[in-house]
Amino acid sequence: MAGLERVRFLVVDDNAHMINIVKTILRGFGAVHIFEAKDATEAFHRLKHDSIDICITDYQMEVLDGVEFVQLVRNSSDSPNRYVPIVMLTAHSERSKVIAARDAGANEFCCKPITAIELRRKIVAIVDFPRPFIKTSNYFGPDRRRRQDPKYQGPERREGWSEDHQPPVNGVKKKSGAGSGSFEAEDDSQAS
Repeated sequence: MAGLERVRFLVVDDNAHMINIVKTILRGFGAVHIFEAKDATEAFHRLKHDSIDICITDYQMEVLDGVEFVQLVRNSSDSPNRYVPIVMLTAHSERSKVIAARDAGANEFCCKPITAIELRRKIVAIVDFPRPFIKTSNYFGPDRRRRQDPKYQGPERREGWSEDHQPPVNGVKKKSGAGSGSFEAEDDSQAS
């Protein structure tokens, strides 16, 4: 995985063992700049004082949980970076948890036990397939719609994908130019 040596990660978890697991996986990808925080308050402080490119946070933490942390980052008037990509980690993969994380503004959702393959997929999705940010009266965050539904004919139907935001084809996004240095997604058609 090329290009991660310059990406600055923040890992937020109240479990030191889990922080070490995530940091080990990220180092295996070539990441060099990995910051850590043991709770949402410390993480918000880190975001204010360190330039963070991707945040990986646990869902279930004391004081503020992961959803509340994402809402704070996305909506607080003193948020240092409302656009920072956020991956939510959790041992609870119920639909309600996924929806809550998505509706708070998390970019990706990753279930524990975490694997290198799954975390890599989430990072590739953030780097190679960024979704545009949406602001409505009650939501700010990445576009929650990942695909166009040709059968949907409602009032909020999309007109199409923008030039700079095209969906992947067979799990691979076509590059706009050679040598761009971005990650390549694996072709998932051979997986499983």
